[in-house]
Amino acid sequence: MFTGIIEEIGQVTAIVKEDTNIHFTIASQLSAELKIDQSVAHNGCCLTVVAQNNSDHVVTAIQETLDKTNLGSWQVGTKVNLERCMQLGGRLDGHMVQGHVDGVGICTEVADEEGSWRFTFEHSKEFVTVEKGSITVNGTSLTVVNSQAGHFSVCIIPYTYAHTNFHDLRVGDRVNLEFDIIGKYVARYLGLQAK
Repeated sequence: MFTGIIEEIGQVTAIVKEDTNIHFTIASQLSAELKIDQSVAHNGCCLTVVAQNNSDHVVTAIQETLDKTNLGSWQVGTKVNLERCMQLGGRLDGHMVQGHVDGVGICTEVADEEGSWRFTFEHSKEFVTVEKGSITVNGTSLTVVNSQAGHFSVCIIPYTYAHTNFHDLRVGDRVNLEFDIIGKYVARYLGLQAK
């Protein structure tokens, strides 16, 4: 489990394809603290560390992961939001995040609001957002504003803008989305009740 509070921005330094898998090497200051077999959220996608040293670590994405996330579009130089799993007994500063990406959204608008930024994203209508509910965008825990069928907005404060890869996001970019776990369970329950 994660909280959606980004610890570090890493950068892709190498990409190696092996059959249908892709091995990503990520350089970050966090890499030295990681251990092999540790779960780390990369743009909100939970991946296992398979190799590590003081300057970088390696994770592997299988085809299922590549099909449901934006990892397949990563290139050398791509900046990646990183978060280690939460510690039991620690503060939950964001919201409960599984690291299981539901799908990819498309950035449709970036508005500078003179002190903050409003980002709008389109997504599959099979998922629902709730006004003032939680959403995870590229692993970042955020509050939904302007919730509509198939799209929503989030507002970003200067600290989050500077300390995540939001400062690199442009209209047309693909982002990983994880919808609120409680909302997904409620929607599933109501869907089953309607049958």
